[in-house]
Amino acid sequence: QVQLVESGGGLVQPGGSLRLSCLASGITFSIYYMNWYRQAPGKQRELVATITGGGSTNYADSVKGRFTISRDNAKNTVYLQMNSLKPEDTAVYCCNAFIAPHSYWGQGTQVTVSS
Repeated sequence: QVQLVESGGGLVQPGGSLRLSCLASGITFSIYYMNWYRQAPGKQRELVATITGGGSTNYADSVKGRFTISRDNAKNTVYLQMNSLKPEDTAVYCCNAFIAPHSYWGQGTQVTVSS
């Protein structure tokens, strides 16, 4: 059974930082592309960051220079370090494990940026 479990969300003030984690089980983690998505109320889901099994990364323009995705294949975990957070970063953040044709999702963790 595949499980992706996110943690690390919460309430943070503008300019603050959070680190999200996603622990995967039931998959050969190292071969999967790992993605972080987010969805704010009333908005479409947005791909925030991607990391390949080899560690290559890609980011949405809206988070470049502020967010960093990383992975620890030994721990089956992907991280999203979020710095200089803005109110518009408020959303539910979900991790996704993808290698065609398989795609698995976590339940998500809420991130709220507010003073």
